[in-house]
Amino acid sequence: MNNIAVVNVPVATVWTSPESARPLDAPAVTNRVNITKWLDSLTYETRLALCDENRIQSQALFGQEVLVLEEKEGWSHVIVLDQASSKDERGYPGWIPSVQLEKPASSMRHAGSFAIVTSKFADLLTGEKEKVLELSFLTSLPLTSEEGELLEVKTPMGINYVKRKDVTISTDAVKDCKGSGSDIVKSGEAFLALPYLWGGMSSYGFDCSGFSYSMCKANGYVIPRDAGDQAKEGEEVLLTDLKPGDLLFFAYEEGKGSIHHVAIYYGDGKMIHSPNTGKSIEVITIQGTYYEKELCAARRYWQETEDAS
Repeated sequence: MNNIAVVNVPVATVWTSPESARPLDAPAVTNRVNITKWLDSLTYETRLALCDENRIQSQALFGQEVLVLEEKEGWSHVIVLDQASSKDERGYPGWIPSVQLEKPASSMRHAGSFAIVTSKFADLLTGEKEKVLELSFLTSLPLTSEEGELLEVKTPMGINYVKRKDVTISTDAVKDCKGSGSDIVKSGEAFLALPYLWGGMSSYGFDCSGFSYSMCKANGYVIPRDAGDQAKEGEEVLLTDLKPGDLLFFAYEEGKGSIHHVAIYYGDGKMIHSPNTGKSIEVITIQGTYYEKELCAARRYWQETEDAS
């Protein structure tokens, strides 16, 4: 099949298989999707099962393009093209409910400029200023008109509008003005106290690598999706030479085993991260924690700028 489709809901969860979604996950697999209702309905145990039972792989945002490999009983086997992964050289694989995808008349990727959501959430509006959807941080839509405080954007549903105050304008679908390491940290601070979500890639919840991926992307750097892959790219940094914005990697067996966690170096011996199910994004001092024993590597994806400290 191999057709391009675009996500037509605020957040499409990428499931491991068509059988992965449980009856209690219904708000996340329908259209209209209701991510808040879904997350509020989950207990600690049913949230933990998303990870422990390998139910979720990742998420994709409204307007994101995916490659559809096959369709099966209302589900589409997809590759999320801009989430690099060692699982597939084309991007991140998984399954999305077909009702959450739209076949576009033309590519959403090729446009002269884009409106990228910089607020935690932004309203997608009609021409009459009626709210259509709530968009997540980092949603990127082709810009068709820049006049006034309401910007006209191309969406899977046609022409809609976003408020200028909620977005940044870029010549690319990813922010074209690259930030510093401190900017990556600052982006992360906006999400302090947000509960962890396994597979999460939106302002409704991030997992550890979804958090590092998204904060780097918010500053113009597209990195691999998963922690293990993130640890293999970028610039290697000595643990004695850390700067804010560097990614820290943690492995089992006191740093000698497989990598299972990633955080962003905050500065002053601290890190900002999305820990695990039941916890929220936080800033902690590394020394004296089990993370100190498991810290095994650091990578730098950001580039020195004139403003970088």
